[in-house]
Amino acid sequence: MPLKKQIRDAADIIISSYENGGKVLVCGNGGSSSDSGHIVGELMKGFEMKRPLDNDIKQKLKELSPERGNILAENLQQGLPAISLSAHSDLMTAIVNDISGDLIFAQQLTGYGKKGDVLFAISSSGNSQDVLDALIVAKAKDMKTIGMTGEGGGKIKEYCDVLIDVPGKRTAWIQELHLPVYHTLCLMVEDHFFSDSKKNSSLLWRKKILKG
Repeated sequence: MPLKKQIRDAADIIISSYENGGKVLVCGNGGSSSDSGHIVGELMKGFEMKRPLDNDIKQKLKELSPERGNILAENLQQGLPAISLSAHSDLMTAIVNDISGDLIFAQQLTGYGKKGDVLFAISSSGNSQDVLDALIVAKAKDMKTIGMTGEGGGKIKEYCDVLIDVPGKRTAWIQELHLPVYHTLCLMVEDHFFSDSKKNSSLLWRKKILKG
């Protein structure tokens, strides 16, 4: 599988961040903005695996509310903290109006980002100025950075700890290739935190193609 080392390395970065209390921040424009929200959706709730709450949280919910506690305890799922920087239209328009359109992601990182967090930056060209600026701020804040681009990586590759540059040059094709990459990443992360490897075989095919 092309890029298997980069995908493994990116998964390791995300897993390490979560194990140390970090979070994942995702950004991109247009179709990549939609991908940002898609990634967050797979991380913040169950993707392919069950994610029951810890028993102590379940018990506290039940004690706090006889009416709703059981429903919350049995239906809520453990989330892996992730934020799409493309999702806050009111904040982004304020940044565009008051500061600069190129800084819509960088400005958010000044508030959300901290050392040990991960910035997952998506740009089919690798040259989007707002994504590039976000990566520069992320590196300044000692965050880990993952870039996902088309072939070559463009300007953003200089600021990526891991670059996943899929083999394509047409935007539509690049975006088609991005989806299986980030699905695989999300599944690898979910498998690490929530899978009983002796009972769950849903990721065996992905582990096989990423082996080596």
